[in-house]
Amino acid sequence: MPIKLRKVIETVAKEKNVPEEVIEKALKDGIFAAVKKEYKLKNDQIRVIYDKEKDELKVFVKKKVTPFIEDERKEVTLEEAKQHNPNADYGKFVWMPLDLEDIGRIALAVAKDVIAEKVSRVERDILYKEFKEYEGKILTGTVRRFEDGDIIVDLGRLEAILPKEEQIPKETYKIGDRVRALVLKVTKENKYPVLEKGKVKRVIKTYEGPLVILSRTHPNFLKKLLWVEVPEIQEGEIEVKAVAREPGERAKVAVYTKDKNIDPVGVVVGLKGSRIQNVSNELSGEKIDVIEWSEDPAKFIIRALSPARPTKYRLLPKEKRIEIAVPKDELSLAIGKNGINAKLAHKLTGWHIDILSEEDFEKIQKLPTK
Repeated sequence: MPIKLRKVIETVAKEKNVPEEVIEKALKDGIFAAVKKEYKLKNDQIRVIYDKEKDELKVFVKKKVTPFIEDERKEVTLEEAKQHNPNADYGKFVWMPLDLEDIGRIALAVAKDVIAEKVSRVERDILYKEFKEYEGKILTGTVRRFEDGDIIVDLGRLEAILPKEEQIPKETYKIGDRVRALVLKVTKENKYPVLEKGKVKRVIKTYEGPLVILSRTHPNFLKKLLWVEVPEIQEGEIEVKAVAREPGERAKVAVYTKDKNIDPVGVVVGLKGSRIQNVSNELSGEKIDVIEWSEDPAKFIIRALSPARPTKYRLLPKEKRIEIAVPKDELSLAIGKNGINAKLAHKLTGWHIDILSEEDFEKIQKLPTK
C-alpha cells in the first residue's frame, strides 16, 4: 500500500533548512534499511520508489515463484505473482509490492535512525559550506555557556567556540553578552588542535562538526576591524600592510597608500583619533600605534619603534638584523614595558632589532653607517 509523503517532506525540509530532494532520499533510504532488516534481504532484492506526481512511496521486493511456499518474505505463488506480472512462471523472480504496514516496530526504528542520520549529515554539510565562506571575517554572536575556560557562542545556525587562548586576557563575559570575533577556522571535523610554539597544546572537541573557531586575539581581527571602520581601506585607497599585537595591551599597524595626496596614518587614525579609538574600544582599550609602511627596511623599522626616535642604525641584511641607536634617556621607551615595543616592532617588520644606547652603538665594531 503506497503512503503519502509530500507534506512530511515539505515540513521536514523547512524545519531542517535542507532541500526537499534530500528528505526524499533520506526517507527512501530509511524505508530501504527497514525492509532489509525486517525481511533479511539483500540490496538487489529491494526497490523503493517515490512517485512525485502521485505523491506515493511504493516498496517492491523480489520473490521467487514456487508451488510450495516455505518463506513468504522471499517466495510467492504463481497465482499471486500473475496478478502483478502476467509473464510470471515457476522458477522465475517477480517484483511484488509490499504493504508497509507489515514492517515491524524494530525495523521502523531503524528507518527513523537512518533518516535522522542522513538528514543530519546533509545539515552539517550545508552549515559547513555556509560558514566556510565566513572564514577570515567578523561575526557577532551571543555568549551561551562556558566550558573549561572556552566560551560557547551562539551564531544562530550553530554554536561556535572562542577558545581561552583566543580571548583577550582581561576581558570577562556573562551569559547573554554579545561578542564580536574573527572566524579563525571552520572545519568539518569535530575536533580542533590548539597549538603552542608549533606543538599541540590541547584538542578542542565537540559532539559533531562543523566546528567553528573564533578569535579576538588574531592580528587579522584588528585588520578586519580597521576595514569596517575606515572606508578608504574598503575602497582600496589605503592598504594595511602588517599588523602586530599583544592582545589587550598594545598593537602596531603599518599602512600604505600609492596616492601622494593621502596621509594614510592620519586617515586611519581619524579626526581627533576617532576611528582608531573605536577600534581600540572594541579591543578593550588596546593601544594601537599606526605607522606608515616603507619598502626601505631601515625607514620602516625606525618608524615601527615609535614613539622612540632612533638617531643611527646599522643594517645587516644577510642576517635580517638591524642595530639601532637611541638616546640614553629613550632606551626604555624604545624597548617598552616588558620589552613590548621592541617585540611588536620585530613582529611587524620581521627583522631582528638590537636596541642600543648611542654610546654602546659606537663601541661596537663599526660597519658602514648612514
